[in-house]
Order: sequence, then structure tokens, then C-alpha cells
Amino acid sequence: MKHGVQQWRALILLSCIATLPLGRPHVYGQSDAQARHARRSTSVESQIREMRHEFQQQQEEIDQLKQQLQTCDEQLQQAQTAAQRTRQTAVEAQSQAQAASQANTQSSAAYNNLRQAVDNIRSENEQSKQAVSMVGQDQERLKKRVLHPDSIFYKGITISPAGSFIEAATVYRSAATGGGINTPLTGIPLQHADAAQMSEFQGSGRQSRLALKATGKLPGMTLTGYYEMDWLGVGITSNNNQSNSYLVRQRQLWLRAAMNDGWTVVAGQMWSLATETAHGMTNGTETLPGTIDPQYIAGFVWTRQYGFRVYREFDHKLWLGASAENAEMLNPAGSNLPTNLLIGSAGVGGGLYDSQSNYSFNVAPDFVAKAVLEPGWGHFEVFGLGRFFRDRIYPTDGSSPFNDTTFAGGIGGGFRGKVLDKKITIGLKGLYGMGVGRYGDSTIADITLRPNAQIAPLRAISVLATLEANPTKRLNIWSNYGGDYVYRRYFGSEGYGSPLTDMSGCNVEPLPGGSFSPSNPSHCGNQNKDVQEFSIGYWFNFYNGSKGKLRQGIQYSHFRRDLWSGAGSVTNPGGGAYGTDNGFWTSLRYYLP
Repeated sequence: MKHGVQQWRALILLSCIATLPLGRPHVYGQSDAQARHARRSTSVESQIREMRHEFQQQQEEIDQLKQQLQTCDEQLQQAQTAAQRTRQTAVEAQSQAQAASQANTQSSAAYNNLRQAVDNIRSENEQSKQAVSMVGQDQERLKKRVLHPDSIFYKGITISPAGSFIEAATVYRSAATGGGINTPLTGIPLQHADAAQMSEFQGSGRQSRLALKATGKLPGMTLTGYYEMDWLGVGITSNNNQSNSYLVRQRQLWLRAAMNDGWTVVAGQMWSLATETAHGMTNGTETLPGTIDPQYIAGFVWTRQYGFRVYREFDHKLWLGASAENAEMLNPAGSNLPTNLLIGSAGVGGGLYDSQSNYSFNVAPDFVAKAVLEPGWGHFEVFGLGRFFRDRIYPTDGSSPFNDTTFAGGIGGGFRGKVLDKKITIGLKGLYGMGVGRYGDSTIADITLRPNAQIAPLRAISVLATLEANPTKRLNIWSNYGGDYVYRRYFGSEGYGSPLTDMSGCNVEPLPGGSFSPSNPSHCGNQNKDVQEFSIGYWFNFYNGSKGKLRQGIQYSHFRRDLWSGAGSVTNPGGGAYGTDNGFWTSLRYYLP
């Protein structure tokens, strides 16, 4: 900057010299030319003085600028020195900050490590507590298994007697049936029968039950075996000749393989797949009417028989399955039926069948296909039933005998659900079809015969409505109304429910036979039209805990059995005869835990 000022000063001086005039200054007394010349010289000197003065002022300004420049240089130097110190301080501060950040990072890492260590110690402490608690629970469970076992553990399987109970029961009927504690529904005495004029009372412990379930788990399936028996059987073939084979009644005896992929296979003596279940198609969850009567109630659809069942579960909401079940055709029912046929026989002693009962010659098992849906509320199911009937006919015209096979079947279903905060349960179930009478609780009839001895299946319907209430955990109140109904099928005076059947003696009480056994009125021979029953009762648990369950119950039932109308007389126009009965049951049961 100093070098630039010197250049500027030289430039001004040169410009001033260049403007100066040439020659001498003007003197008085000289010629005009000389005077003019002198005046010009004086003017030049004046200009030079002014320029010098201006130059001097400019020099002073330049000196001031130089002084200011020097001051600025000193300030700039001071600023540069301060900036350098600031940079140095900043570098030192940055270094210190990096050191502090590194120390802070190390401190944070150390803190996090310490915190993680504390959390690990807490977690390990909690796990230790849980382990100690689990050990304590395992010890308690082991102690419970040893001292108070729910099941018996044997070689990797569990054995449980759950479902077993001891019962002391009584029954009173206003009209005698001779049927014991269970009610023969098609044996309700007609209004004018001998037995209808007398009541009966029976007490029994035969319905007491022993149950045993064994369960073993494998990697891909669960195996279950179940046995259930009571003392309601009658050993007609029991004797002392060889095996002393007195019996208890086989209620259920089945095995089950439940796969982890949803498939299940069951085989053995069990409730029919047509029987309603409480969950899916699982054996052991059958929904039975609330009764004390071992015969259950009219309209209830069921059998217990051999079956082979396969079903599949889908997402715990849908079940599809089918079964093949042991068939048995009820004897042909009707009036004036032909006899030129073979359809079954009484049991043969060597075959260990009851010699006083008839067994049909079955061509095939009964088949049941079923779907169950549990969408979130309630249990819904629908099923189809297929049956085959066969007899061998010996024509009266002398032609060759032949076998006559007839297919029949029906469709059924039902639902069951809880309402009003699960304190009320409602249910409805039924079955409709041809030749399905055996599956109704009354077992009225399956078939009749045509005049040429060919089989004619009977149309039937069974319906049961249920209402249950659980006002408390101890009390269960139930009510049922149901019925089994069979339609007429006749061929003139032959067949089932023919209007030509003599019904003229239905209103006359007969005299007892030579053995003084009760009998129905004579000339009152038409067949059952329906059996209806209304029942109400309760179960009350005095105790229900680890030591089992002590339960008491009472049941009342009203029965009505109707016959088809037929031909009559002047005093009896042939209206359908009927019989009514009223039953009262009591029960005291102790269930094994």
C-alpha cells in the first residue's frame, strides 16, 4: 500500500510541471511583449504557489492517510494476532472438546455397560425367582400327584377314573311299566290296560358307573383309550357251564388317535356320530339331556354301538367327518304282515347273543356323514344318515326265493347356545327320514312289509327342545320336551297304522291271563303313532372340589303314547287309543374326582 502512495505522489508532481509556461517573468518598463511575458510569469508563479499549497495540503492528507494506514496496519496486526490466538484457543478448545467427548463416550459406554450388567443381574434374579417358583410349583404338583393324584401315571401314560360315580336312585310311576329305573317308552301302558291301574316304585344302584381313560402322547399324535360300564345289563346267556360269564354292561369301549395335523380316527363301542356333541366331534363331549332316567327322553337322537369314525378339524371352528356303524334293523311292525321271509333270527347261545332277542342279518353298516360349526357363539351341526335293509323272500307262487335290499336314510341336525351371560342354555335337535326310527329315543319302528314281503321303510321324525338355567355354580335346572313320530304306511289291512285295524276294544280293561300277568286291551291292535315326553328337574352340587362331587337331583316327567286310529264299533268308533304316565325320580350321586 505504501508503494502505491508514492506512485500517486509522483504522478501529481509530473502533471503540475507539465502545465508550467516557458520563458521569463514580466518587468515594468519593458515592452508590451515583455510586460505580457512578465504577467504570464507572475500568473505562473501564483499558480505554482497555489499548487504547492495544494500539494502541501495533499501531503498532509497523505501523511494523515499514512498515519491512518499505519494505525490500520497495527490494528490488523493486532486482529491477526488476536485471530491467531483465537484459532489456537479454538484448536485447544476443540482438542479439549474431543477429549471431553471421547471421555463422555467412554463414560456413556461404561454407564451403558454398567446398566446392562445391572439389567442382566435383575433378569437373572427374576429368572432365578421364576425358576425357584417353578421348582416350587413342580414340587407342589409332584406332591399333589403323589398324595392327591388326578390321574395314575404308568409307563408314560395317564390313567384317570373321571366320569365314574356311585348312585342311589329311586323312581315312582303313576302307571306301572315293569321297566325298572329306565322307562320303556313304547311300553307306556294304554289308558285301559291292567298295569295302568296301578303305580310302581323302584330303588336301584344299577346306574352307578365306572369309567377309565388312558392317554399317551407321541410326537405326532395323542392316543386315548376309554372304557365305561354300569350294571344295567341283563345276562340272559350267563351260566355256570364253562366260563361263568356273568356280565356288567358295556357302555363305551373305544380307542382314538388324534393327529397333530387335525385328523382323528376313532374305533370301538361309542355314541353314534348322529349324537350331538358339545365340542366338535370329540368323543366324551356328547350333549345328553338333563335327566335321571337312563332312557333319556323321547325325541333324543342317539345310539351306542360299534363305529369307525374319521374326521378333520379346520381352524378350531369347522369339523367334517364320517363313520361306519354297526347296523341293526328293528323287527317289521304292522298288522297282518306276511311271514314268507327270512329277516333275522334270535341269538344263538354259541354266538354269545341273547336267545330271547332278534338280530337282523345286515347287508352293510349304517353310514353317517356330519359337519359341525362353532363360529364363536353356539354349536351347530348337520348330518346325513344312510341305512340298508334286507330280507329273503320265499314267494307263495313257488318261484325261486330271492333277497330284497332297500336303501333308506334321513337328515338331522341341531344347535345349542348360551344366552343371558351364559346362565341360560337353549337347544334344538332332530332327525327326519325313512327307516330312521331306531335312532329316536323311543325306537318305535324302522320298517313294515308289503303284502309280497318286500321291505317298506317307515317315515319318522324325532325332535327335542331343551332349556337349561344355571342361576348359581351349584344349581342346574333343566327342562325338555320331545317326541318320536312315525307315519302310517299300509296296503289295505296290511302294513303300519292301517285304518282297517280293529280298535273296538281299546276302552275295556281286560282280565289278566292265566299267569296273572298284565296285558293290553284286546281288539286294540294298531301301532304306535308317537311318544311324547315333557320333563323338568334339577341337579344341585352339595360339594364340588378336589375330593370329588356330591350331587342330588329330582326329575318329573309326563309321558303320552298314542296309537293310530282304526276300525271301531258303535260304542267305540275306532279312535286312537293312548296311554299316559307320570314319573318321579330322585338321585344322590358321588362322582370320583
